Amino acid sequence: MSNVEISAIGAYLPPLVVTNDKISEFVETNDEWIVQRTGVSERRISEGENTSDIATKAAKIALERAGVNPEDLDLIIVATISPDMFIPSVACIVQSNLNADNAACFDISVACSGFVYALEIANGLMQSMKYKNALIIGAEVLSKVTDWTDRSTCILFGDGAGAAVLKQSKTKGIIKSYLRADGKKGNALTIGGADIDTPFSKEKILQDKYIKMNGREILRFAVPAIAEAVTEVLKDTNISLDEIKYIVPHQANYRIIKLAAEKLKLNEDKFYLNLDKVANTSSATVPIALNEMYEKGLLNKGDKLILVAFGGGLTYAASVIEW
Repeated sequence: MSNVEISAIGAYLPPLVVTNDKISEFVETNDEWIVQRTGVSERRISEGENTSDIATKAAKIALERAGVNPEDLDLIIVATISPDMFIPSVACIVQSNLNADNAACFDISVACSGFVYALEIANGLMQSMKYKNALIIGAEVLSKVTDWTDRSTCILFGDGAGAAVLKQSKTKGIIKSYLRADGKKGNALTIGGADIDTPFSKEKILQDKYIKMNGREILRFAVPAIAEAVTEVLKDTNISLDEIKYIVPHQANYRIIKLAAEKLKLNEDKFYLNLDKVANTSSATVPIALNEMYEKGLLNKGDKLILVAFGGGLTYAASVIEW
């Protein structure tokens, strides 16, 4: 069996920077309160670009760095909870934008765990279908599903996209993944869908189209989920935590990462964080962080990393990879 590696990474953030002070102009909060509780200082917000737009821009950067032409892509997977529309999928819109006419395309809805899930789904399909090149993208315009009058959620989220080109490889690449979910806790983080209001429905059921979150429940879930995923993904790999250069976590909340590091008995410096500048971009956080690490020269061939995420569903996942 051949291996699959991340050949190149790319990301795109909308140019508009929205600071905590700006948010405090329309909801009762302040910079100090937000930073102390979340670690977030600012976030990028779309001024009209939709999810497919930013996904396409991230994809073009990754493809250029990988030296892969769009027509040579066999597969496009987009992880998102903020698609342009129900259909067509964001992946199909991106395919059209790129003229990647030979690719199979679909979206997955795994919230903040989406990129890690997509990585393993693509890995499996590349093995079984003998695909040579795949493009996976985590992309969100969460600002359009954020209730900007709710100070408990509007301070947390941002917009952005990250993309990775995967290739068949003789090196190790993706070593192992661990994917899990706990659907019984799904109500802790929701975005409503279409209303049920037909000539045949016994009652009208209206959906809330904005993000609703039970922050305490997410915290209680996330800390052990990170610890479990990091521990389990290393089992039977003959790789120790000491050999891992960086853990790249979903960038949700500094307090969650701090508590998870304590639970794993690790120094916080092992976790790469950039949430202070980009906030929580759901499925895009992990590839955006990876892209930043790449652009800073922090990733060298042979480095071993763990990507770990948790999110709506509730879901959690980890992948150990060799760069």
